[in-house]
Amino acid sequence: MTDEQYVESLYKEDAELAAVREGLAEAGIKDVSVAAGYGRLLTMLVRMSGAKRVLEIGALGGYSGICMARGFGADGHITSLELSQRNAEIAERHMAAAGFGSQVSYRTGDAKESLKALKEEGSRFDFFFIDADKEGYPAYLDYALELANPGAVIVADNILLRGRTTNMDKQGPAVQAVRSFNERIASDERLVSTVLPGYDGLAVAIVK
Repeated sequence: MTDEQYVESLYKEDAELAAVREGLAEAGIKDVSVAAGYGRLLTMLVRMSGAKRVLEIGALGGYSGICMARGFGADGHITSLELSQRNAEIAERHMAAAGFGSQVSYRTGDAKESLKALKEEGSRFDFFFIDADKEGYPAYLDYALELANPGAVIVADNILLRGRTTNMDKQGPAVQAVRSFNERIASDERLVSTVLPGYDGLAVAIVK
């Protein structure tokens, strides 16, 4: 049993989140949702930070959206950016089934274009969750810093790329982008941060 398997054995199955995974399987979509342990952490981070305006980059089936919405109460809202219209529709159904349908809005297409539009609109957010194409991570961090309220939290998933990040023989564009992202998270003087190595790695930062 791995450390992660042991941790998950401590918790009962979550019916709403299990429904997301089942919905993705039925749709023939690969389930690359955030790990259950980090999903619980998202709920905690949103609640502890008092975040009310959340920006999600990468909706997939709504797993992370449900986790974050559980943390912010009735007056919170998620703006979710998703490349695929089909994924956004599936995520929206799952969010609605979990009771958060009125607290999320989706923008589909290239996330960088959506982020540019949000910047032009003067939007500001208290919490960011990045879980999308890895080559885009450095640009997503740039936008998060521009759209962040003081004290905002920035979280990014899969920053170890299942061992590729730490394997110096791997030099593909996604790996190099994630390494750049990780180095910036660790060194940017505008941030207080840490990187958690469990599951597939999670970066957590607070904007000063």
